[in-house]
Amino acid sequence: MNRPLLALFTGLALTGAANAQTETWKIDPAHSAAQFAVRHMSISTVRGAFTKLAGTVQYDPADVSKTVLDVTIDTNSVDTRVEARDKDLRSEKYFDVQKFPTITFKSKHAEQAGAGKLKIAGNLTIHGVTKEAVLDVEGPTPAVKDAKGILHMGASATTSLDRTAFGMTNGQGVVGNDISITIDVELAKAPVGP
Repeated sequence: MNRPLLALFTGLALTGAANAQTETWKIDPAHSAAQFAVRHMSISTVRGAFTKLAGTVQYDPADVSKTVLDVTIDTNSVDTRVEARDKDLRSEKYFDVQKFPTITFKSKHAEQAGAGKLKIAGNLTIHGVTKEAVLDVEGPTPAVKDAKGILHMGASATTSLDRTAFGMTNGQGVVGNDISITIDVELAKAPVGP
């Protein structure tokens, strides 16, 4: 085999090996949630969650800069354990779920931030407004195979934001502006059933 042809095959083989390391994982919605915390009248912390989220993660443990995160949260699934408050949050005063049914995060850059830690920057869209946000990620955990042979791994991401930057300005003085967010996900390497 001549040298140029050998170089071409070698290059293709190396490219294939590199691409093979990046794997796509799906968020398992039954074992994942997005939680938030906000101060009420500066005296107590109210916590809630969005119980429906979906998305994918492309991950290469050998090169975390290739990580791509795409998450969608159903705003109608907000749950603070108080029905009247949840109805208020779904209204046009806050999330306006009829007009803005989802919150999305699409990553732009990922980097190692210590042992077992990542920093993932991307575009966070809430209430129709997109701002850059940085997720501090613990994990992912080592992959574990279940009884059906499906691989699972988990991660936890945190960030904080000012809700008024996303156009949610109601409740000033009663509802705090600073929101802490934690997203706990279980990822599966095969389609996840209901």
